[in-house]
Amino acid sequence: MSIIELTDEQKMIRDVARDFSENEIKPVAAELDSLGKFPAKLVKKMAELGFMGIFVPERYGGSGMDTFSYVLALEEICKACASTGVIMSVNNSLVCEPILRFGTEDQKKKYLPPLAKGEKLGCFSLSEPAAGSDAGSIRTTAVRNGQYYVINGTKNWVTNGSEADIVILFASVDLSKKHRGITGFMVEKETPGVIVGRKEDKLGIKASSTSQLIFEGCRVPVENRLGGEEKGFKMAMQTLDGGRIGIAAQAVGIAQAAFEEAARYSQDRESFGKRISKFQAIQFMLADMATRIEGARLLVWQAAMMKDRRKKYSKQSAMAKVFASETAMWVATKAIQIHGGYGYTTDYPVERHFRDAKITEIYEGTSEIQRIVIANEILKEFS
Repeated sequence: MSIIELTDEQKMIRDVARDFSENEIKPVAAELDSLGKFPAKLVKKMAELGFMGIFVPERYGGSGMDTFSYVLALEEICKACASTGVIMSVNNSLVCEPILRFGTEDQKKKYLPPLAKGEKLGCFSLSEPAAGSDAGSIRTTAVRNGQYYVINGTKNWVTNGSEADIVILFASVDLSKKHRGITGFMVEKETPGVIVGRKEDKLGIKASSTSQLIFEGCRVPVENRLGGEEKGFKMAMQTLDGGRIGIAAQAVGIAQAAFEEAARYSQDRESFGKRISKFQAIQFMLADMATRIEGARLLVWQAAMMKDRRKKYSKQSAMAKVFASETAMWVATKAIQIHGGYGYTTDYPVERHFRDAKITEIYEGTSEIQRIVIANEILKEFS
């Protein structure tokens, strides 16, 4: 029970997401994971429910809600299936958000409605084979040629990469300027010269695609440049600030699912003549799991509220992301321990939650990068 009171609208979207997750996502989550199957039907239903463009204004086809509503819904989706949740997260935080924030009116009218309504799916393409945490070292180039930019390069780790229709792409117009030469673009996937490369075989979130995208002489119209030329690095970093709130919410959802499975199992499993929930060792684990989850959730809510109130939230989003992701990994590990040998098998969902939890410590900025962000923000306060 939290002291933060939800509005009726926020309660409504949370409850709709919870009902959808319990009745439609959870029953198929294990199968989707096992087959590595993209949940196309679930994504279509999420769009119908308004989840693919939650904070996109209604005039652009979205739900017109706030970031707080978004994290409430996303936690519920990820509690059932982290793969389905990350598809929703990317489309909202890393695709719709930068278009809404940095796009021209014409760009918003063209791209936001189909993305928010689920007619199109988006992806975010920044990382490269030799540029992950060091995003300023990207080598993909965009050379101006009249009314087009000609793009060449290879991108890695693109969530939704195989299925996406619209790519938020970052390339350099001047490699000598390093991060200062980076520029953002909206690239339609059907554009000649866009090639879907290797699809990664991953430890977790197996029902969402993570792909390589290759650009070979891809001609992108100047009107598809997002923001000003050489403004891309700052735009990407600001976009990731918001994206980290979504990943933190995903981590809370995973942790909550693992915790509930462990608590239920402890009430059913008997050892030495009594339920294992009666043993203090198990009780201590459950108490710590619940406490860490609540702390993580409150950090996520704080970051979301600060974003909604248009306050600077870089430190808060980084804190939420690092704490929630490490909480998810810790809680999932303890959930397997409570299950004993059964937790190590696919007969119980905790092993899936364990595999899904790990990526939250890595993508959209590793835990180490989050600590750098937090430390930099703290030190600014004392300089």
